[in-house]
Amino acid sequence: MAAGAMAAVGTGSVVWPFVHQMNPAADTLALSTTEVDLSAVEVGQSVTVMWRGKPVFIRHRTEKEIQDSKDVDVASLRDKQTDADRAKIPEWLIVIGVCTHLGCVPLGQKQGDERGEYDGWFCPCHGSVYDTSGRIRKGPAPTNLEIPTYTFLSDTLVRIG
Repeated sequence: MAAGAMAAVGTGSVVWPFVHQMNPAADTLALSTTEVDLSAVEVGQSVTVMWRGKPVFIRHRTEKEIQDSKDVDVASLRDKQTDADRAKIPEWLIVIGVCTHLGCVPLGQKQGDERGEYDGWFCPCHGSVYDTSGRIRKGPAPTNLEIPTYTFLSDTLVRIG
């Protein structure tokens, strides 16, 4: 019995360093999440933050944008998702700002940008058009803008990742 216990302890002390080295480094873990203070983002305004080397679009949507997104006939969409599927809190839409066609960054974040006929985002590379819920409405993109994992820590603080 004692010999078995000693063997288990010995094996554990040999194996542990190999297992531990497979854990992500602290700097890698730090890049896996980002916290964004939304308190200064006014209704109708959009901001872009970087997460894992990709732009993340955060839009503080107007009542009209929310209602227009809810009123869409989901059956008419290429990638069928309701607005509720895409926005945990209706006022805030958070999407990865990379076109799902060939990886371009769509326009629509800045005042005066072309936003396409659905007032969301427009990818000038090949003409994909997304609505205010980030759903593909027109053009070659096969799917909606991706939704990152995110959690609201408070009314004005969100953790992405």
